[in-house]
Amino acid sequence: MTDDRARGDFHALHRHGFVRVGTSTPRVRTADVPFNRDAILDEARRAAAARVDLLVYPELCLSSYAIDDLHMQTALLDATEDALAEIADQTADLAPVLLLGAPLRQDGRLYNCAVALSRGRILGVVPKSYLPNYREYYEKRWFAHGRGVRGRTLRLAGQEAPFGTDLLFEAEDLPGFVLHAEICEDFWAAIPPSSEAALAGATILANLSASNIVIGKSDERHMLCRSQSARGMAAYAYSAAGPGESTTDLAWDGQGAIYELGDLLAESSRFSLEPELCLADVDTGRILNERLRTGTYADAGEAPRPEFRRIGFAHRPHREDVGLVRPIRRFPYVPNRRSHLDRDCYEAFNIQVEGLRRRFEATPGDHMVIGVSGGLDSTHALIVAAKVCDQLQLPRTAILGYTMPGFATGDTTRGNAWKLMRALGVTAAEIDIRPAARQMLEDMDHPFARGEEVYDVAFENVQAGLRTDYLFRLANDNRGFVIGTGDLSEMSLGWCTYGVGDQMSHYAVNIGVPKTLIQYLIRWTVQTDQFDPETDSVLEAILETKISPELVPQGDDEELQSTEDKIGPYELHDFFLFHTMRYGLPPSKVAFLAWHAWRDARSGLWPIDFPEAARREYDLDTIARWLEVFLARFFGFSQFKRSAQPNGPKVSPGGALSPRGDWRAPSDAEARVWLDELRRALPRSP
Repeated sequence: MTDDRARGDFHALHRHGFVRVGTSTPRVRTADVPFNRDAILDEARRAAAARVDLLVYPELCLSSYAIDDLHMQTALLDATEDALAEIADQTADLAPVLLLGAPLRQDGRLYNCAVALSRGRILGVVPKSYLPNYREYYEKRWFAHGRGVRGRTLRLAGQEAPFGTDLLFEAEDLPGFVLHAEICEDFWAAIPPSSEAALAGATILANLSASNIVIGKSDERHMLCRSQSARGMAAYAYSAAGPGESTTDLAWDGQGAIYELGDLLAESSRFSLEPELCLADVDTGRILNERLRTGTYADAGEAPRPEFRRIGFAHRPHREDVGLVRPIRRFPYVPNRRSHLDRDCYEAFNIQVEGLRRRFEATPGDHMVIGVSGGLDSTHALIVAAKVCDQLQLPRTAILGYTMPGFATGDTTRGNAWKLMRALGVTAAEIDIRPAARQMLEDMDHPFARGEEVYDVAFENVQAGLRTDYLFRLANDNRGFVIGTGDLSEMSLGWCTYGVGDQMSHYAVNIGVPKTLIQYLIRWTVQTDQFDPETDSVLEAILETKISPELVPQGDDEELQSTEDKIGPYELHDFFLFHTMRYGLPPSKVAFLAWHAWRDARSGLWPIDFPEAARREYDLDTIARWLEVFLARFFGFSQFKRSAQPNGPKVSPGGALSPRGDWRAPSDAEARVWLDELRRALPRSP
C-alpha cells in the first residue's frame, strides 16, 4: 500500500469513497430545444464549479416533457440530436458525469432515453422500460418501451454509444462509483430496473423524472426513494421536471432528492422559478460495507439475473479538500428528528423496560438490587427499574437501592443518589465500603494501607469490586438479582472492572445504550413528565454532574476525578464506535467524518434542544489522539471483558456488543492494523 500521508489527500472526499451527486432542475421552455440545451449547459458549468461528480437532470429535459404529439416531429427530433452533439462538445472539459433526458430514434422506433456523458464522451443511452398509459399519461402513443433492448449500440453525435437497459457506468479510477439510470415510471414498477442493477453492483441509482405534482405526490416520491435506497442498499438520486413545462393540464414542482441507505441526504426547494441544484456527498464505501455485512444482499443476487454491460470511464479523482456536502450527526445514537423525537425515545426507553420486566418475571426472587451512585448510568437503570415496577403493579420498594460511598465519593453525587431513591420511593440504604476496602488493602500490603498516597488500578478496583460483591451477596440475602448499570460506551472501551466488578451483573439493562443516549433519555423522561416534579428536579441535577468514577481521592483544591480527561470524551468515542461497529469503516475515514462533524460547534447538526453550553468542538489532532485510544482499547485489550458480558437488550440499530449477537471477536487480537491505517493516512505535521 502507498503511504497515504505522502499523497497529502487526507482531506479529499474521493479518498474516503465519497461521490458528490447533484440533481438539477434547469430552466425549460416547451419544445424550445436550443433554450433547453443552453440551460442544461449552464447547470453543468455550475455543477462543475461545485465539484460535482454526477449530475442528474429531469426526464426529456432537452425537448421538454409535456409536448404530446410534438415528440413525433422530425424537426424537433433532429434538433434534439444536434443539441446533444453540442452538449457533448461543450462539456469535454467538465468533470461531472451528466445524465440528461432526450427523445431518440433507433430502428424505426422512438425511445424516451437517459443519456450519460462524461467529458464529451457519450457513455451510453438507456431507454425507459415502463411507459405509463393511464390517467394523464399517454406515453405509449409516442414511445417504444426499452424492455428487452440489450447489447445494442446507437449512433449519436458522431459517436457509437452503447444502447440498452443493460448498462452500468463505472469510474475506473474511483472505486465504488457505479451508476445506473432509470426513468420516472420505472421507479413505480413492482420490480424497478434499479433493483436488478443494485444486485449487479450499482451503488448510485438515478431517476430522471417528469412526474407532475398533485397533493401528496411529493410524499410518495420520498417514500419510494427511501425504500429503494434501503432495499437496494444504494444511493438514490431523483430529479423531477419543474416550472417551465407545459401547464396545459398539469403542474410541475421540480422536486430533487438524494437518499442513501434509506437516509435523506438532501432535497431541493420545490416550485422554484430559479434553477435548482441539489447536492450531497454519497458514501459509496458505506454502501459497499453494508452490502458486505448483509448476507441477504448476496443471497438475492444468486438467482438468475440479467447481465449488465459495465461501461468504464476515467473520472480523475480530487486530491484536494473540496469540503463535504453531507449531513453528519455528531451524536449518531441520539434521535435527531423533532417529528420522531418522542417516538424514538419512547422506543429506546421501553425496550429497556421490557427487557428488564421479562427477566424479572423469569427469575426466581422478589427484589431487584441496584447500586446507586448518583451518576448517569445508575440513575438511568434505576428509573427503568421503577417503570418495570409500575408496569407489573408492584410497589417500588421491590427495588433495593444501595449507595456505597468510597474514598473519593463526593457529597454531590451521594446526595443526589439519596434524593433520587427517596423521590422514586425505592427501598434505600447505605453501605460504607471504606472499612472493608481498608481491610483488603491492608491484607494485600498495599502502600495505601501504610499511609502512602498510591492510587493505582488495584486501589480503584478494590472499591469497584467490593461494591459489586456486596450487591451480589445482598441479592442472595433478599431473593433478588443484581441490575447492571454499565453502558455500551464503557463496554466498548473496557472501562469497567472485570469479574466481581461493575462489568458483572445478573442483567445488564444499560448494555445496549451508549453514554450519549443515556443522557438524552434522562432528559426525555424529564421533558415528557415520566415521573413527578421532585424526581425531575433530581434528574436535572444529575445531568449537570461531571462524569467521574469517584475512586481517587482529591485534595481540597483539586477538581473531581474525570473519566473523560483520562480516556477521552464519550461523545467522540460514541461517534467512533458507531461508524466502526455499524459500518466497519477504516479509522482514517472515521477520523475524516469526525473532523467534519466536530471541527466547528457553530455549524452542523446538534441533537434537538441540546444545551448550548455543552456544545464542544475538536480539531483533527485531538480527534486522532482519542481515536487511537479507542482503537487500542476496542480492538485490543478490552475484548475479553465483552466476551463475558451479561445478558442485556439491544436498543440501537447502531448495534450492540453482545458476544452472542452483533459483535463476535477474539479476546487476544491486536489493534495494530487499525492503528497503522490511521497513522498512515493522517497528514504529516509540518
